[in-house]
Amino acid sequence: MTDTPTPELFHRLVAIGDSFTEGVGDEDPQAPGGVRGWADRVAEVLSRQHPAFEYANLAVRGKLIQPIVREQVDRAIAMRPDLITFCAGGNDILRPGSDPDRVAAVFDRALARLTATGATVVIFTGPDLRTMPAFALIRGKVAIYNENMRASAERRGALVVDQWGLRALHDASRWSQDRLHLSPVGHHLMAIRVLETLGLDHDLSPEHVAGPPVGRWHVTQEDVHWARQFLWPWVMRRMTGRSSADGRHAKLDHPVHPSPS
Repeated sequence: MTDTPTPELFHRLVAIGDSFTEGVGDEDPQAPGGVRGWADRVAEVLSRQHPAFEYANLAVRGKLIQPIVREQVDRAIAMRPDLITFCAGGNDILRPGSDPDRVAAVFDRALARLTATGATVVIFTGPDLRTMPAFALIRGKVAIYNENMRASAERRGALVVDQWGLRALHDASRWSQDRLHLSPVGHHLMAIRVLETLGLDHDLSPEHVAGPPVGRWHVTQEDVHWARQFLWPWVMRRMTGRSSADGRHAKLDHPVHPSPS
């Protein structure tokens, strides 16, 4: 594994990924692209620790792993970051018939390129979806993908943020209404986990993510409403070959000094 640098050595973060990294679910009209998210929150902390710190976020919601690798990895490397976050493959795993081993092979090749730059690279396992009735059926695929990613991280020298073992994500308040993306509380929690994984001091308060556990979701009228509002449109996009990524561009396609929120 890579040695964790001291905070002052991080001068540029580039975030690569899809909606999770873009910050969907944490809407903020003042943030780039209208969403904030965990990556912005991490960048804000690092900018307070290093006055020359810069941040770019190349993530685009809805992207599959192949387009992420094709469109974002070279651009990220060209920016010469010393800190990279890389999360990809979740949209592939959600799709019926996808093979987590094949997705993981693409991930591994991209991770090898990123770690070869000498930057500290942070990756993420997928969360344990057993508390969500609609997604529990793909729990096994997520677990297989996670183990492949852990092996890649060990082989390539990357750091891993473990979402699977994060029991706080079993609390429904950590998720947005669509149950696919983190809520503002969930993004705050994820920012803390990233900073802790890096071994960095921070001023994000754990109390902001405290709250009584909501417990398991049960099939109710609310579930029916959710299926109509979120699940069915997602299914229709798959059937018609459309994507939420259509027409969208990188959230923050060049390094800037983050503005405090």
